[in-house]
Amino acid sequence: MKQKQLQMLLKKPASWLAEGGEESELVFASRVRLARNIDGRTFTHCAEASELESVRDQARDALMLAPSMKDSIFLDMNDTTEPERMILAERRLISQDMVRRFTNRGLMVAGGERLSVMVNEEDHLRLQSFEPGLALREAFDRVSRLDDELDGCLEFAFSDRFGYLTACATNVGTGLRVSAMVHLPGLVHNGDIRQVSDGLRHVRLSVRGSYGEGSEMVGNFFQISNSITLGLSESDTVKNMDSHIRKVLEFEKKARETLLKEARSLLEDKIWRAYGILRNARILDSREAMELISAVRLGVGLGVVTDTGLSDLNEMLIMIQPMHLQMLYEKVMGPDERDRSRADYIRSRLKAS
Repeated sequence: MKQKQLQMLLKKPASWLAEGGEESELVFASRVRLARNIDGRTFTHCAEASELESVRDQARDALMLAPSMKDSIFLDMNDTTEPERMILAERRLISQDMVRRFTNRGLMVAGGERLSVMVNEEDHLRLQSFEPGLALREAFDRVSRLDDELDGCLEFAFSDRFGYLTACATNVGTGLRVSAMVHLPGLVHNGDIRQVSDGLRHVRLSVRGSYGEGSEMVGNFFQISNSITLGLSESDTVKNMDSHIRKVLEFEKKARETLLKEARSLLEDKIWRAYGILRNARILDSREAMELISAVRLGVGLGVVTDTGLSDLNEMLIMIQPMHLQMLYEKVMGPDERDRSRADYIRSRLKAS
């Protein structure tokens, strides 16, 4: 039954990949995450197996009672294979660390994957909410409701002086991480991305690859998130992040306008060459595919490409990853076969759009 639930989850695209959200041409998705630990329980990294199992079961029972998690599924990581966990990581539902350390861990996912909870990752609970486009407030409101619901049946570790207590000191306080996955090809092309990144770091924001800490930038996608969780309220954190991200988006819009004004032919040529390669290539590795999709995504945002949409391109960015391809074609593949299958998949999607 659990395997059937997992397969049903994985074969549906996440609802937050849809276009239509505010600034969706520039913002791939918004994510809000809350770290919580159960009072009196040992932090995950120091806990014995028996306590991890007890925390997992306690958290699962509480989550099943939460109205926000109605019609959700709970996955016991003990019952999953490594390829299945890698697919969950590619979908941003669990961390790479949870792929490796899965014993007595769990994941609960609500419909559409907009709301999910990792159990016994770095903290006892990692609540996370996704929204398409720039929708930090909406993502925060959803995860905050779940936090309030759980607070009625779980007592969280809290200090009157420091706030919520977490396994990592950088999360102490609100335990809140607010992030936006942004697409900034204009700033990368004109060379201003480093200046913008330095400016964000100056106001204590982090700029990383699209998969967060330790990930590299590919396809002009970046994740911008807050670095401070102590001394600033949750509401102010969300408001502050929204303000700074909107400033970045204005810089990106100006960079795109400049490119169109000063090098329109070259820009359109790059976009259409990328589109042509995607529609005809027989071999594509992950990096090249993401770079090409980035160029076409820019073309859609500028109105240059009109026969495909952001939803298709967003879904492609998930489905062309190694383990998703193996799930899609229902076989284990080596790198060369994945590159051929990736090209086949992209060609079929673009010709069908």
